[in-house]
Amino acid sequence: MPRGRYSLHDPHDHTPLGEEHFHCAPGPSGWRYVAQRVTPSGEHAGSIDLALDELGRPIRLEVNAASWQVRGAAIDGVTWVRTDPTGTHATEGNAPAHAFTGTSPAFLIATTRLLNLTPASPSTRVRLVALTDPVLAPRTLDQSWTLLNSEAHATDNGPLVVDAYQVSALDTGEQHTVHLSGDVVLAAPGIELEHLETPPSTFA
Repeated sequence: MPRGRYSLHDPHDHTPLGEEHFHCAPGPSGWRYVAQRVTPSGEHAGSIDLALDELGRPIRLEVNAASWQVRGAAIDGVTWVRTDPTGTHATEGNAPAHAFTGTSPAFLIATTRLLNLTPASPSTRVRLVALTDPVLAPRTLDQSWTLLNSEAHATDNGPLVVDAYQVSALDTGEQHTVHLSGDVVLAAPGIELEHLETPPSTFA
């Protein structure tokens, strides 16, 4: 079960946004990621609990940030309920999308599980519902993912396979690269892996 800490920053001006303390693990029905977020000063800032089925579809998502909460799952596309900080108003939403995304590294791993690309795969388009900070406002977007390469790197615990993905935003044309190993993000815009207690899990 990988357990560790990501540091988060603004990908444009590198302003520190805090840290995400996580643990994750594959299971008999898929994969689960649980994390707590703290601000740069160490105050609690939110949480995420994401569970995927064996095909990479979100079967349960709960995200909390700035007292807002979103609960969602892959039902008729993706469906969610967003609750305001007072808890008195809940808004339901649905979109013809494949999964959710956001600033948590969990969503990058979830998207790669969903697409299941190989280096021989063509660029694949995916529609996602982004939960945008700081109030988890939902926004539908389209991305194109390409697995550029998979390379094995020698470590004390055996070879570590690192996958490099190119991600393109289809509305702006902006491109960036994401490096993952199993169920851990090694580097991505706005995300740095600061500490990892155990090696990444490998998916079948």
